[in-house]
Amino acid sequence: MRNARNGLGIATAGLLVSALIGVIRMPSASSSPEPSSAAFPRPVSPDPLATPVSETAQVGSGVLHTDGGNIVDAHGRIVHITGVNWFGLETGTFAPHGLWARGLNDMLDQIVQAGFNTIRIPFSNQLFDPSSTPNGIDFRKNPDLQGLSGLKIMDLLILRAGERGLKVILDRHRPDASAQSPLWYTDRVSEQQWIDDWVTLANRYRGDPTVIGADLHNEPHGPATWGDGNPLTDWHAAAERAGNAVLQANPDWLIFVEGIEHQGDDWYWWGGNLALAGQLPIQLSVPNKLVYEAHDYGPGVWGQKWFQAPDFPLDLGSVWYAHWAYLKFSNSAPVLIGEFGGRSVGEDPEGIWQRTLISYLQLNAFDYTYWSWNPNSGDTGGILLNDWTTLDESKVTQLQAFQGSLLGSSEDAAAARAIITAYQPQLLPAHPATGEPASEPAPESDTSPPFAIGGPFDPDPVHAQIGLGGPNDTDAARRAARQADEQLYLQQTGSPWDRAAYVKGP
Repeated sequence: MRNARNGLGIATAGLLVSALIGVIRMPSASSSPEPSSAAFPRPVSPDPLATPVSETAQVGSGVLHTDGGNIVDAHGRIVHITGVNWFGLETGTFAPHGLWARGLNDMLDQIVQAGFNTIRIPFSNQLFDPSSTPNGIDFRKNPDLQGLSGLKIMDLLILRAGERGLKVILDRHRPDASAQSPLWYTDRVSEQQWIDDWVTLANRYRGDPTVIGADLHNEPHGPATWGDGNPLTDWHAAAERAGNAVLQANPDWLIFVEGIEHQGDDWYWWGGNLALAGQLPIQLSVPNKLVYEAHDYGPGVWGQKWFQAPDFPLDLGSVWYAHWAYLKFSNSAPVLIGEFGGRSVGEDPEGIWQRTLISYLQLNAFDYTYWSWNPNSGDTGGILLNDWTTLDESKVTQLQAFQGSLLGSSEDAAAARAIITAYQPQLLPAHPATGEPASEPAPESDTSPPFAIGGPFDPDPVHAQIGLGGPNDTDAARRAARQADEQLYLQQTGSPWDRAAYVKGP
């Protein structure tokens, strides 16, 4: 997104969006043909990289890799990154923003409570400079940050995130703290320094299951090209060089490669144009580690021509398909929507765009990290309101329609679920016929999620598609949880769950 976004100066979907979902899911006839199964990814075929599933392995366990258009865990099971951006380390504070108002632990607890499973953490290469002193921190609220360098603060942020079951994507957002750059290098930060700093981080966090990947450079734009061979501007070639260097140091990481701004006269968002990636794909030295990344924004950021189209918002599906969605639909690679956001989720054009995009991501099972947790993003606002404490419930409600569970991490994930329970006691879901909330609270539990994966209250239909919680699921705990969930459904509604046998037994 344009650098005006930076903080230094810079209810459920409405009826209209609901009515449009079936239309925007598919591209228009003028687009490339989209597979008929595009609404949800196909169940993954047996994965030669996958390891046998143990009885206790949680979804998202082990090293992540890719399978076609999906990110999968060490056992080949589809996982969903549904995260949020928390910026500040890339700025002159050299620390996540908001620590002047609250403690780091309290902030992370609330990120879990809001339902996110991943944090995308922007940083700048200037963070590596020993003279870059962290500031803008209330050390009475954060005594354990006193005297730490920016890198040490990043270490602690990652440690505390992992303790809560969160995953982290590191995002090289800027070469220095002053501004974004259109290319991956500047006159002050060379390509070699960019690569060397990435290798330093890859080695620093090697073996740490919390950090899952490297977003190599934020929002290539302007002169950036894709695959034209120009050594000064070819982002495709530079991403391969950096990605391979990172993987040599740390082969466990996913490599996130953003698009460019324009190809010829096809102008899009900074980092969002992946139109050529299908013809000229990124080739990495370690297979099944590439995730493409696009950024997408609404008319509150810039008045793109598709927002003025007479068929808006019906045109959005074709716009998204042509620039990034086709890569997932064609099973070429997963696509992370690494940034999207806006102030409105109402009935104005920005709100319609944002609600439509969230529904599109949900229906088509895309991964995302929302921009941003911070309220001080000038043209989008954030999940937090300006007091740095109160959630913007209108945004949270929209995003909760599509949030994945915490990824792996066993005991830490259980502790994180206890945090959710402490923040927001779970009630029985509304009766499906009347829409009235249940009068009795669900049984209390410190270790159980608010619904069983694959069960009748699970909002993620992909779980049903791949059989999670079904009679063939090798995880006994998930089988038992879904059985209990079905019994609760029967007691509440007076009828069995109509999808209880979606996976046939042996």
